[in-house]
Amino acid sequence: MMISLNKETLKIVSEQDVVLFRQRLKEYASKIGMSLLNQTKLITASSELVRNILVYARQGEVIIEVVTDRLQTGVRVTFKDQGPGIADIPKAMQDGFSTNKSLGLGLPGAKRLVNYFDIQSTPGNGTTVTIIRWKR
Repeated sequence: MMISLNKETLKIVSEQDVVLFRQRLKEYASKIGMSLLNQTKLITASSELVRNILVYARQGEVIIEVVTDRLQTGVRVTFKDQGPGIADIPKAMQDGFSTNKSLGLGLPGAKRLVNYFDIQSTPGNGTTVTIIRWKR
């Protein structure tokens, strides 16, 4: 059973919000003693996902939490928007797929950097992506 120890919600409406979010995420990861490598993976994946909020939905919110599950502790980040949604999630999860001609990591790249990745989306109703990176 997973327990949330600390939780913060940040609104994302501008590039400045992305900078603040990255700083706060690093603070959470540092506070639990996450290795620099795992912090980098978490922040890189999160940067891709938070940028998707601005690009596709123009605004949204991000929830940062310290979570514990039996013997492990980590950071869970949930990205929520009310944007156009994703019509074909399996296609969006393929390497090389892009709807805006970007060469970014994309969703599959973000997924590879974390221990847990879940995406829920309904066309016309937005997208929610949840990731966890464990401390170890």
